[in-house]
Amino acid sequence: MRSLQEIRYRLRQEAANLFLLLRAPAPNAVSKSPLELLPDPSQVAAGLKNSPFAAEVDSLATGILCNRIPLLGSEWCFDGPIPWRRDWKHNREFGGTPYFRLVPYLDFNRTGDHKFIWELNRHQYFVVLAQASLLSGRFDFLETLQTHWESWVAGNPFQRGINWTSALEVAFRALSWTWVYHLVGDRLPDSLRQRFLTELCRHGYHLEYNLSLYFSPNTHLLGEAVALHALGVLFPEFPRAGRWAKLGASIVEAELIRQVRSDGAHFEQSSYYHIYALDFFLFHYLLAGRPHQFEAVLIRMAEYLDAMQGPSRRIFFVGDDDGGRVFHPYGERTCFGRATLATCAVMFRRPEWLNDPDDLSAQAAWWLGASAFDVEPKPRPAADSKRFADSGTIVSESKNLFAVCKAGGFGPFRAGHTHSDSLSVSVRRADRDVLIDPGTFNYSDPEWRDWFRASAAHNTVRVDGLNQAATRGPFGWAGKPEVKIREWTSAPDWDYLDATCRYDRQPFTHRRRLLVRKDLGWLIILDSVTGPGEHCVEQFWNCAGPVSALSSHAYQLGDGARLLLDPTMQVETQDGWRSPVYGQKLPSQRIVASRRGALPVTFAAAVVGPGDDLQTLRVTSETQVSIGSAVFGFPPRTGLA
Repeated sequence: MRSLQEIRYRLRQEAANLFLLLRAPAPNAVSKSPLELLPDPSQVAAGLKNSPFAAEVDSLATGILCNRIPLLGSEWCFDGPIPWRRDWKHNREFGGTPYFRLVPYLDFNRTGDHKFIWELNRHQYFVVLAQASLLSGRFDFLETLQTHWESWVAGNPFQRGINWTSALEVAFRALSWTWVYHLVGDRLPDSLRQRFLTELCRHGYHLEYNLSLYFSPNTHLLGEAVALHALGVLFPEFPRAGRWAKLGASIVEAELIRQVRSDGAHFEQSSYYHIYALDFFLFHYLLAGRPHQFEAVLIRMAEYLDAMQGPSRRIFFVGDDDGGRVFHPYGERTCFGRATLATCAVMFRRPEWLNDPDDLSAQAAWWLGASAFDVEPKPRPAADSKRFADSGTIVSESKNLFAVCKAGGFGPFRAGHTHSDSLSVSVRRADRDVLIDPGTFNYSDPEWRDWFRASAAHNTVRVDGLNQAATRGPFGWAGKPEVKIREWTSAPDWDYLDATCRYDRQPFTHRRRLLVRKDLGWLIILDSVTGPGEHCVEQFWNCAGPVSALSSHAYQLGDGARLLLDPTMQVETQDGWRSPVYGQKLPSQRIVASRRGALPVTFAAAVVGPGDDLQTLRVTSETQVSIGSAVFGFPPRTGLA
């Protein structure tokens, strides 16, 4: 049921949209380029001459000249005029440009997957062309940018068509155009500059009246508010600049409190969206004059990101990832957080967050100026395990093993970007991924959407084929489970976690006890499921690389580790999938251990070293597991028995 307040808001919103449709604003604003509140781009370009980043940008821009646009980890090739409303992945196109409220963008049969349309129309590759022109001085990059921009404006009239249906996408495009104007606005012809500013200002009007206050009050609302504020403060000549700056800032400040948990984690329970949100907050923080109330929260978010990346500085996927990025969405997706942490390293004087000086090039230098290159990285502190209490994230780090356990519940509201992954664990050993979350793949196909966010796609337990909650459309769950941490202890040689996941729809409780032997580089898991009657219990292990059987209950996982399973379980390998970036899925394998019988039931598993000559694991009591001749207690003792 909608509240009276929401109904009033939506009525005013629709009236404003119809007015804008019938009478598009045509301001006659003139703004300087480069923009005063952003760093001098010529100095940044001088600092990046002959750098690996300059070579990367030149390569990307050269491909664009040949009609190869980099999108979501691949290239989209086209002939002739750019089809701005085509889902290039599935070759579906929504013809015409009706009033944006009449576009059925969620109907795959009519529009395709709108994500692939919108990613192109974010125009982040425009920024690449502007950077390449600035770095090389080549006019053909700038000429191509102008041609593409003219084509877009002609094919996507204000308030009409699929590329106006999402306010967040309008925000992304507005930010891209802002960077283009900052980098090369002074090189554009005068007539084009005026039209460019008019169209950019119209994006601000659209954002003002289409903020996601009720539809998607998460990163959608955050990104829209950040863009609205940016337009207000960077272009004070726009007629409603003061209103936009004030409204955007008030929303971002409120969302900082609402969306960031006290432990620094973003409330979506998604590692990828955490990076996304942190970048939005950081950019706003800079443009807002670095308000003091933001600093402590942003530092906590950076500390969380640093912990989640571990010593190899690569993020584990937890929850949804949509393939996007606030700035420069190119390169290896698992390494996107490095540029974010490099920005934080400069901003908050924390050089230990800077892994490599090259990490400054993708974002920090453009946002903070050429002085960012003066920061020297410091060695990352010694391995340290952490518990993030509010999100339930457990990070166990030792010399040879890095593990992340999601011992927290689902996200807020309908938990749209959360997966059914409570108590799931991801493992990296000696910098090799061993057990993974397979990713997201897509949002539009119901079958694949449910496959990638199901419990079976995560390293956790399932009862009777049920997820931990019931799906409610592509972005919703009903009957979210109750997840609690009963105990967490970290000692020099071991970490110990005891946590439970109680199903809401069924009388089952999954208890997972996790022991990390730091001295051995081993992970040992003791699972128990309680409830009435007989049931089928399954334990899933989604593998990063090839799997080979050593015995009926021991498997070699590539060259990174061995997986030992409980001999009381039936074990099989299954074909699975992993998605390194939105829209791509690659074959993989998963191992499933199962048992049907009366509850309660207790069973174990262990990840050991690839060269450890071990193949036997047994549960010897409710609190002990043996591996070979060694016995491990739950809770642990300080040494081997």
